[in-house]
Amino acid sequence: MNKLNKIRLPLDIMMTLVSIVLMGGNFLFPAEIVHEILGVGLFVLWGVHIALNRRWYSAIFRGKYNPYRVMQTVINCCILICTIFLMISGIILSNQLFTVLNIQSGLGFARIAHLLSSHWYYLFMSLHIGLHVGVITNKMRHTAPINCHPELVSGSSTNEMPKQVQDDKLRKIIPRIILALFCAYGLYAFITRGVWKYLILSQQFFFFDLERGYVLFAMDYISIIILFAVVSRLVAASLKR
Repeated sequence: MNKLNKIRLPLDIMMTLVSIVLMGGNFLFPAEIVHEILGVGLFVLWGVHIALNRRWYSAIFRGKYNPYRVMQTVINCCILICTIFLMISGIILSNQLFTVLNIQSGLGFARIAHLLSSHWYYLFMSLHIGLHVGVITNKMRHTAPINCHPELVSGSSTNEMPKQVQDDKLRKIIPRIILALFCAYGLYAFITRGVWKYLILSQQFFFFDLERGYVLFAMDYISIIILFAVVSRLVAASLKR
């Protein structure tokens, strides 16, 4: 079980990175085959991910459901549905790897399905990450050593207490400020990149702003992940309470 846990985190990171690259469509690479290979690679990674978590899927119809488990199940099942639609539509739209299938019909449906499912997949993936970040944080809290105040360890005077308390507050506040800034920028990117338009099919074709460049594209989509992961984390925490 410990070996499987060591595999899960690198696998999730790899899947996230591949997903970010794939969100750029064919604009990130001059050859379409690269996008198709990465798409097939992501599908294979999802197969491994499901195999590692097969016990969770097999227990969907067993046990009692509390609000948190309902949220987790809805998110995971929606990701799975989006992944299936992505693969089917990707095969239909393929101009390289799957041309041997000679699929001539359903191109219009596949184009819309691919655009819609890819962005909903990205949204649910971000929410899914938020659930796992909570689990990792809880483990770190349980395993982290307890920090004693200076006077308890080395006999320092109580005058040093306020400085220690201030340092502890700064260590808690600064990461939260940085996270809040990422979330604010993620909301800005979510709007300016028009991600919400793809989710409701208000825009039926993918637009890649070449003037903003690839680095800013990656930063925008990473910030969007952080935004929805934080939202998911907060909602999950409230449901558990």
